[in-house]
Amino acid sequence: MTMDFHDSQTRLNLMRAFAGESQARNRYTFAADLARQQQMYVLEQLFTFTASQEQAHAWVFYNLLKPVSGQSLKVDGSYPVELYQELLPHLQAAQHNEYQEWEHDYAGFARTAAEEEFPEIAHTFRAIAAVEKTHGDRFGRFATWLEQGRLFVSDQPERWICLHCGHVVEGAGAPAVCPVCRRPQGYFIREKEILF
Repeated sequence: MTMDFHDSQTRLNLMRAFAGESQARNRYTFAADLARQQQMYVLEQLFTFTASQEQAHAWVFYNLLKPVSGQSLKVDGSYPVELYQELLPHLQAAQHNEYQEWEHDYAGFARTAAEEEFPEIAHTFRAIAAVEKTHGDRFGRFATWLEQGRLFVSDQPERWICLHCGHVVEGAGAPAVCPVCRRPQGYFIREKEILF
């Protein structure tokens, strides 16, 4: 017998997921502001790009709550406080949090939804969990590059693209200044990592 959605743990898990995605979006927006202040525009774009996807996830989870529209749902949860002055711990925390959603939170929510016979919601949790792994992987790459001083250099030739004007430079490192628009190195990204 299918559980009534109004009595389900799944509805509460959807609200937890909505709250988590909403908070992640705001944390990434705040980290993007810090990156802009530090003239690390590539990291600003990384956080902004991911924040937009977190907003999309929040919208998906929120819309699955339509059967309880007009109600207030009380849920408990814990959410990280990440007020760092450097960008590296923001990237590392983002990787950790994305992996937490992928491996623990959404995997468990998917199991519960399947047990309560909400297969479409279970599928949604699994699909968004896979995206969160991608987010975590990407944050991890950028964190490693930043920590190793390799955000703008590589062991092999790369194609580097200026996020302002689109100019592409080939070489083992991004130029200190874009030769076209004169923006600083912080605008360059490996072309294979382009975020849009």
